[in-house]
Amino acid sequence: MIHTTGGIAVEKRDNVLVATISNPPLALMDLTIVEEIGRLADRASRDASVGAVVLTGAHPDRFVAHYDVAELLANARSSPRVRPRTARTALSVVAGLRKLPGADFLLQRSPAVGLWFVERFHQVLLSIESCPAVWVAAINGSAMGGGSELALACDLRIASSGDHAIGQPEIMLGFPPGGGATQRLRRLLGTAGALQVVLDGRPLTPAQALNLGVVDHVVDAESLLTFAVEEAARLGARPKTAIGATKRAIYQGASRPLERGLRFEASEFLAALGTHDALEAMEAYVHLTRELGELPAYHTDTVATAFARGRFC
Repeated sequence: MIHTTGGIAVEKRDNVLVATISNPPLALMDLTIVEEIGRLADRASRDASVGAVVLTGAHPDRFVAHYDVAELLANARSSPRVRPRTARTALSVVAGLRKLPGADFLLQRSPAVGLWFVERFHQVLLSIESCPAVWVAAINGSAMGGGSELALACDLRIASSGDHAIGQPEIMLGFPPGGGATQRLRRLLGTAGALQVVLDGRPLTPAQALNLGVVDHVVDAESLLTFAVEEAARLGARPKTAIGATKRAIYQGASRPLERGLRFEASEFLAALGTHDALEAMEAYVHLTRELGELPAYHTDTVATAFARGRFC
């Protein structure tokens, strides 16, 4: 059954939510899409039967396009020029105000709406990274600007082969990316790779994106969604608590100094150790060790079964 709200149609396929994003005619990124993705992340986090989410686009040649430049231009003309330090302070104030009841409603109708949108966009993309489900971007066409940034927030990126463009063209408009690309590309590609993509601004072909490491796989258009759903279902079969702990340790812990990152990882390890899934899997592992007279992780048939199930149990 396909459920459609706003600009996203969602279909449940076993443990995978397949979300098709639609914003005709140009497939622009906008607030409706951002809010629907936020609600999708909430659902994937709460629903124990959901192990993964696949995002794809309804447009025949695009995943999701960039944000509406006409709207950015209107905001730039109507707002005073600010220095980076002033902008950082203003964003911090807006982030604090958003914690107050009813503040979102008021901020959306205030001169600070642009600041509010940036904060909300970042919050939604961060909710993907903290969600205890695996997120796969099935990039069915071009993904530039905000569309590329949405894909970068996912755990796995699978692109369709063809004459498509993936990248961050913002510098050609006189500003850097504002939806997280500089930070996520730096973590994904290192400093040199991120600078290459963002300073150039030139779109990457799917093959170039694969070579750089921006996407993880490139497959033909006819196989894209099937491949993405199969990968999502496979990875989403792992214990959900462990998925969430792993994602937090990598996305949040790995950006800290090593000592603090190790402590962050250890905290996630200790918290997950006593969960039902972990206890059940460890008990099964100990039982199999006695039964086989060998460690299950070194027993070929047992390993194959465990990977098929997503767990040792």
